Amino acid sequence: MSVGDVSKRILLGRKLSSSQLGETLLPKRIALPVFASDALSSVAYAPDEVFIMLSVAGASAYAWSWKIGVVVALVMLTVVASYRQTVHAYPSGGGDYEVAMTNLGKTAGVTVASALLVDYVLTVAVSISSAAQYAAGAIPALIGHEAIAATVAVILLAAMNLRGVRESGGFFAVPTYLFMAAILGMCGYGLLQLATGDLPHAASAGLEIEPKEGWEGPLGQVALMMLLARAFSSGCAALTGVEAISNGVPAFQKPKSKNAATTLLLLGLIAVSMMMSVIVLAKQMMIRYVDPHELERLRSVGGGALPKGYEQHPVITQIAQGVFADFSPGFYFVITVTGVILVLAANTAFNGFPVLGSILAQDGFAPRALASRGDRLAYSNGIIFLAVMAIILIQAFDAQTTKLIQLYIVGVFVSFNLSQLGMIRHWTRHLKTERDPAERRLMFRARVINTFGLGMTAIVLVIVLITKFLAGAWITIIAMILFFLLMKGIRSHYDRVADELKADDQDKVMPTRVHAIVLVSKLHKPTLRALAFAKATRPNTLEAVFVDIDEDVTRRLLEEWDHRGLDVPLKVLHSPYREITRPIVDYAVEVRKQYPRGVVAVYIPEYVVGRWWEQLLHNQTALRLKGRLLFTPGVMVTSVPFQLRSSAVAIERERREESRVHAGDLRRGRARGDDQPAASDEADA
Repeated sequence: MSVGDVSKRILLGRKLSSSQLGETLLPKRIALPVFASDALSSVAYAPDEVFIMLSVAGASAYAWSWKIGVVVALVMLTVVASYRQTVHAYPSGGGDYEVAMTNLGKTAGVTVASALLVDYVLTVAVSISSAAQYAAGAIPALIGHEAIAATVAVILLAAMNLRGVRESGGFFAVPTYLFMAAILGMCGYGLLQLATGDLPHAASAGLEIEPKEGWEGPLGQVALMMLLARAFSSGCAALTGVEAISNGVPAFQKPKSKNAATTLLLLGLIAVSMMMSVIVLAKQMMIRYVDPHELERLRSVGGGALPKGYEQHPVITQIAQGVFADFSPGFYFVITVTGVILVLAANTAFNGFPVLGSILAQDGFAPRALASRGDRLAYSNGIIFLAVMAIILIQAFDAQTTKLIQLYIVGVFVSFNLSQLGMIRHWTRHLKTERDPAERRLMFRARVINTFGLGMTAIVLVIVLITKFLAGAWITIIAMILFFLLMKGIRSHYDRVADELKADDQDKVMPTRVHAIVLVSKLHKPTLRALAFAKATRPNTLEAVFVDIDEDVTRRLLEEWDHRGLDVPLKVLHSPYREITRPIVDYAVEVRKQYPRGVVAVYIPEYVVGRWWEQLLHNQTALRLKGRLLFTPGVMVTSVPFQLRSSAVAIERERREESRVHAGDLRRGRARGDDQPAASDEADA
């Protein structure tokens, strides 16, 4: 096993066979943290964004915070109810993409796919950047290096997901459940304090917020509506991640649709409970929170400037400080698990993006490499691509959550709308043929739910586009258009290639003659083997070709060729500029011109080595030659391998590795002793 293989096994674990795919499926208790961590973690930044937007008009606007929270919760529950219909109707994992493609056509399907791909990338970038901000608040050494810390976190998260969805789910289950316990426990204790009149004020309660220019004084109706719309659109960041479960249905254990629908319901109830509790407590504790880049708008009592070096903590941090004022372990527990869950929230995208990418690849809208499972049965190429795109965004925006979040949720609401419209058409189409009254009632109910969901999400999309377009949403729209055009271009390319590859009667025509050329570098065993193999194919013409770049070497080769009495003519190509590749390619082209209906078969002797560093020392010229000859019409390239001793050692080492018994092999029926036949052998006997 090479150094690269050893490193890969240490990083990813042992390989899994295709028959073990069932072992990677998720029970509900693991699927909830795997697919819901994104939506749940939004509690750590969605309320912050609501208060930031309301602070534009001063602290008095915070009176609207809980009402905005109620509307966001209503939209979330509507979306959850709608997606419960989707996972039952389309359990294959295509989610919004499959719904739109099936019911609205290719253009709508590709639009949804482009929106979801962009949103998944932003999910990773926003979640990890937010976690880096939390980490910088706890570890002063990270201040100013948030982008580097976020990049490292993305790499580690990608590595864990490359080990497989079930194994990564095991990593993330405990932190996600701890986060739920921490936030619900903190909010429950805080609400109990509120009920008993013991809820303390936040540390920032004594500060004043200076309204932004143009927002001073009483707000007119239009200005108030615009302010609430901006706050609402930012709070809708809590809805991201809901769609991931519909894309991840194939990863659930059976019954897949039922388990996915149950997980969706749990996600909705938990997320709404957490978000509303945080918003209510933040308002009751009189938290003051503004854009981190506009701290000068915060004033001390009396209008004085803040102390130099003042640090504004996130909303959850301020709540935890107040609620657990007399119990510091509770405060540190909440902050720690919140920081961890923000990193793990990106795991939702690392599960949804690769599955969607694989479906797009199967449909011809993405590179086919995205449809391939890796050693651990995960879609490795999709995971790596997502990680690279997220890192680019993190570096471009310096891991600043407030800037990144302006790009957020546009894509997800585009997919929400098209998905709801597609589901309405789905139920309408099935109602035309369904005659069972009970089934028709269920379909009518599902269509009503999807119709209400379309109305809600359409309103939200309009609000988001109006309030976020100039703030950065235009970047998301451009990215979606680029993804759309790219996927259309890939599909067009695959269609053109398919047309070119269609077989016809001309493909049966035999070449008039085969001119075989054996490349010679020196007269040794690989050359003689290549000559013997070329003879065995019985070409019409056979010759050996040598490139003359050194007169002495050429003279010695000609003498040895004559001395051995080889019955194959040796042609010497002179190369005054000491090139090897060009003279051979030019000669093959000339031969082809002489016989336009013939074939030139080029045989290249190659060494087979067993160590990675040996590959660097051999076959470089052969690789360059093959690369050039493959683009030459009418030229066929054949490699004639010659195995060196190191290759035999490598093969033997690999056989020993494959025969070694791994943990769990006996349980899976793959282990046996030398004197014990396998179960299949016994059955055959």
